[in-house]
Parts: sequence; C-alpha cells; structure tokens
Amino acid sequence: MTEREQLLALCARLGATPAQAATLADQLIKRCDQLVAERGLTRVQAMEHLLTLLVRGRSGETAPGFEGGRPPEPPSA
Repeated sequence: MTEREQLLALCARLGATPAQAATLADQLIKRCDQLVAERGLTRVQAMEHLLTLLVRGRSGETAPGFEGGRPPEPPSA
C-alpha cells in the first residue's frame, strides 16, 4: 500500500468523503515535503507532526501554536 493509499484510508476513517480524502491526502504529502525541505526534518518526523495535528483537530483539540485569535503584531522597525 502506498503512502497516499494509507492516507486516503486514514482520512476516510476520520469521516472524509472520497473526494475530501483525496484532497487531504495530497495536501498532507505536499506539506510533508515542504517541512522536510524547510526544517530539515525526516519524512517520518514531518508526517508524524502533520498526522498529530490532523487527529487532534479532528477530535476538537487545539495544538500549541494554533489557538486562533488575533495574530501577534510584527516587531516595530
């Protein structure tokens, strides 16, 4: 089973329609690649981080840094 197929199955189990699952799986793969390139994480670390956010969000939990509200003001120059 490919990574994408595994993500499709996971998203479907979390309640996504087939179209939503496909979109979400593709977005997870793309963002995972970005995190690997930007932060130097391993692919496993990046995907673990994203899946943790996904599962927490699905269960209504807010991960640190995603509390919402007004974004902080940029520092004055």
